[in-house]
Amino acid sequence: MKNWLGYAAYRTLSGLFGLLPEPAMRHLGSGAGRLASYMLRERRRLIRLHLTRVLGEPPPPSLVRDAFASYGRYWAEVFWVRPRRKAAFVASATVDGMEHVRDAADAGNGLIMGLIHSGNWEVSGSMAEEVGLKALAVVEGLQNERIVAWFKWCRESMGIDVVVRDKGSSVTRDLLKKLKQGGMIALVSDRDVGGRGVPVTFFGEETTMPAGPAALADKTGAALLPVGNFFKDGRGHRIVVSAPITMPTDIANKTERIAEITQRLANAYEGLIRQQPQDWHIFLENWPSDAKERT
Repeated sequence: MKNWLGYAAYRTLSGLFGLLPEPAMRHLGSGAGRLASYMLRERRRLIRLHLTRVLGEPPPPSLVRDAFASYGRYWAEVFWVRPRRKAAFVASATVDGMEHVRDAADAGNGLIMGLIHSGNWEVSGSMAEEVGLKALAVVEGLQNERIVAWFKWCRESMGIDVVVRDKGSSVTRDLLKKLKQGGMIALVSDRDVGGRGVPVTFFGEETTMPAGPAALADKTGAALLPVGNFFKDGRGHRIVVSAPITMPTDIANKTERIAEITQRLANAYEGLIRQQPQDWHIFLENWPSDAKERT
């Protein structure tokens, strides 16, 4: 019953937001996020901590509220998007660094888009179509299979193929197959969801990040491109693609090599996040000291 109610809530919000014109959807989502910033004390504390790391000093309260507004806008867009709206949605996006995507596609060894939780990262998958490819992304398996199916549908609405990471699934095999065919995969990899990542120094403090992007790049020779997605002030998105991560060919040990690649990816993520820190959506504990900072 609980799973059904959760799914019903998602579908109801999707239906309601889907009725709105784009400007109303965007403003309602941002407004709901700002309102939540006054109510969710623990989330507000975490955002303040994360922004302090990014900025090197405590953020102004307005920037914390902007972070909540950005996250609210993200969810509003997720609920609002439909297949019929995809073309206009994608047309409103601009891409900085598209030459890196084209060069990697021309090389034919596959592309790994290393995404961060910023803006509406689903839009980044649209870059694949510009180079004649179709991105493959991973959806985390949840207990509520109906919600997983809904998230899968949302990504497919943006022209992204999806594989579900679940117990007994063959995600790695599917990703490797895509790369060996010269295709593109998109992995959101700035937070270690599973808790089995490799240590990195991120904004001056040690934490962990998933090893998957580095391991796949190391195994296949695919280009690993750090990507950030940011909201424009009005309608639309700005996608930023950084230069591919340089592979450390001078490190013989595989474990050490993957750790170094992941650290280089973390360094690139820092530069992306600093461009528009309010659009970075990390509302959970991400460093060991986050828990220690509780009062």
